[in-house]
Amino acid sequence: MKKSAVVVSLLLVTVVAGCAQAPKEVTQTDIDLLALEIRSLGSSVDPEEAARAAQIAYTYSLQLRQEYNVTSSPILHNAKVNNGLRDRGICVHWAEDIEKRLNQEGFETLEIHRAIAEGSEFRIDHSTAIISERGDSLEEGVVLDPWRFGGHLFWSPTLEDTRYVWEPRMEVLSRKYQAKLDREGAAPGQ
Repeated sequence: MKKSAVVVSLLLVTVVAGCAQAPKEVTQTDIDLLALEIRSLGSSVDPEEAARAAQIAYTYSLQLRQEYNVTSSPILHNAKVNNGLRDRGICVHWAEDIEKRLNQEGFETLEIHRAIAEGSEFRIDHSTAIISERGDSLEEGVVLDPWRFGGHLFWSPTLEDTRYVWEPRMEVLSRKYQAKLDREGAAPGQ
């Protein structure tokens, strides 16, 4: 019985590891397309800010890939982080770091949001950063998700991202905290 479990586990790791993408060269066309999408968020978006945000989103994602030492699929890399083999590289790290880097730019016409898709794949929450026209909601923005492909930036208008249902980070965390309080309050003997 143990032998078959080990074989199945090794097979699963091999399949998951095989999903890791080879490094992709980022082209100026990739960056220009993202800049165009960011500019299209609204008439007040500064084209120079949109271009700078797109450049940073792509290049910083690749820089983080190197810093996090990503050599496998995102799920397998998560396992490495969770087991102490890597320091960083789970989705919340990517989201924190790209949000922090983009906010360093002091954009006047753009705003960075943090979002969570609750209980997505493998029933695991997923975090990301979203860029929008200043004053707009994250639903009106563009998802910037470097985790999804291990440092190769995925982007999409928020409502067109069919893989995840994004909600504001603080709303999800507040709901989870309230649910925890409700569970603890319902404990036997209290």
